[in-house]
Amino acid sequence: MTQDFGLTTHDSIRCSWAGSDPLYIKYHDEEWGKPVYDDKTFFEFLILEGAQAGLSWITILRRRESYRKAFANFVVEKVAAFDDKDFDRLMNDGGIIRNRLKINGAITNAKLFIEIQKEFGSFSKYIWNFIPNGKPIANKIEKMSDVPARTALSDQISKDMKKRGFKFFGTTICYAFMQATGMVNDHLTTCCAR
Repeated sequence: MTQDFGLTTHDSIRCSWAGSDPLYIKYHDEEWGKPVYDDKTFFEFLILEGAQAGLSWITILRRRESYRKAFANFVVEKVAAFDDKDFDRLMNDGGIIRNRLKINGAITNAKLFIEIQKEFGSFSKYIWNFIPNGKPIANKIEKMSDVPARTALSDQISKDMKKRGFKFFGTTICYAFMQATGMVNDHLTTCCAR
């Protein structure tokens, strides 16, 4: 049952985008907006958010296990070492989005991710350094239409990562990545997962 302000009532009040799909509800309740400090998780979301470009997030969530299998359980060193044979395997894997540019981008991004780890000690240190005081930004979202698609901060992070050569990481994807990894908390103020 939908109420005003984009709220949905199930067992409790959630952000309306979670809908009624159990996979989406689980992701909403357990992951979205929860701070991540683990490089492996950051790398997973870097691959998944890049794959999502132009598609719905639920499309990617439903393929998450296939991505995990196809991309070496998101072990960045293994993905960075993918060769032409791996690329061909990925292009023939019906469990993932078979887009040549996105697959090449994921492999390129893995190599660049490792470069950031070498430079900063971890990707987590690098990315959280952009956040004031290194603390998650808790936005006061009253209705879903208040959630931005990008911010000045996502512009800044995206610009820095693109300068380093990252693919499929424009400001909108960057902001979705920030939400997914809890750098920003955009749950409604009334949401059970806040």
